[in-house]
Amino acid sequence: MPLTFAFDVYGTLIDTAGITQSLNRLVGDQASLFSSRWRDKQLEYSFRRGLMRDYVDFSVCTRQALQYTAAQLELPISDAAARTLLDEYRRLPAFPDVPTALEQLKSAGHRLYAFSNGLPDDLEALLDSAGIRHAFIDIVSVHEIRTFKPDPAVYRHFLARSSATADNSYLVSSNPFDLLGGMAVSMRTAWIRRSSANHFDPWDRQPNLTLTSLTELQQAFNG
Repeated sequence: MPLTFAFDVYGTLIDTAGITQSLNRLVGDQASLFSSRWRDKQLEYSFRRGLMRDYVDFSVCTRQALQYTAAQLELPISDAAARTLLDEYRRLPAFPDVPTALEQLKSAGHRLYAFSNGLPDDLEALLDSAGIRHAFIDIVSVHEIRTFKPDPAVYRHFLARSSATADNSYLVSSNPFDLLGGMAVSMRTAWIRRSSANHFDPWDRQPNLTLTSLTELQQAFNG
């Protein structure tokens, strides 16, 4: 039976650490730390905005997180350099396993959607640049309802937009907070544990599938 797959974008399909090479030119050996702090703050801002019902689009969270990280680490970045980094954030690379995994699932007849906090135009540019936009029926953005993951309203919105049911849908994400949000509306979930250093939150709930690579997803249904 064909399933509907909601693929998280940042950190699941797209490698946000891909910005590190550009950061190397600006902050040298602090690039990895800067990239990690920037990503953490970006997510924190989206969580806080969602809780406060004070929505701004994800690109604003990304820009403000960049400003905060530069100040916190005392690594000044010029306005011109910041604009370059934010533009490059729209051209981050896909993880190596992504193209093959998407083609396998699409060839098997499953329905694939990109599902993200990002702005629709940013996601179009990002997925197109990564060479994977063609794999998806559509892009579903939280911007359409002005809140952020893991607000349960976001996942209900996905199900409505994709004309899918929770018991016939899989949320695929590397982010435990995202998967817990999907579980809140009874979606099935697949955690892509891209590093052994990543751990699932001890909330007495576990994803339906735990995988180390996206290419294991189709194998899980063939097996």
